Amino acid sequence: MSDPFKNRNPSLNGPATDLIPVTPSDSIDLQVVAVALYVEGKGTVRFVSQAGQTRTVALLDGAILPVGVRRVLATGTSATGIHGFALV
Repeated sequence: MSDPFKNRNPSLNGPATDLIPVTPSDSIDLQVVAVALYVEGKGTVRFVSQAGQTRTVALLDGAILPVGVRRVLATGTSATGIHGFALV
C-alpha cells in the first residue's frame, strides 16, 4: 500500500495524522495537544487552549473548532462525540 505520509513531516497546515477520542476531564490533559476539535453532537465545549486560557464555545453538529486544545473540561461541556485532530 502506498503511504503519502511516509516522507512527510507533520505540519499545522494539515492534514492531521490521527483523530483521537476525547473524554472531557477537569483534571487530565489530552494525550497530545489537539490542533483542532471535531464535535459530532451540538452543545458547548469548555476547554483549555494551547495558550493556557480557559474558553467556552457553543458548537453545532459536525463542527470543527480550529484551535490548539490541551484539555476539554467536563464541567461546562455538553457537546458529544468530541474528537481531537492530532499530529503524532
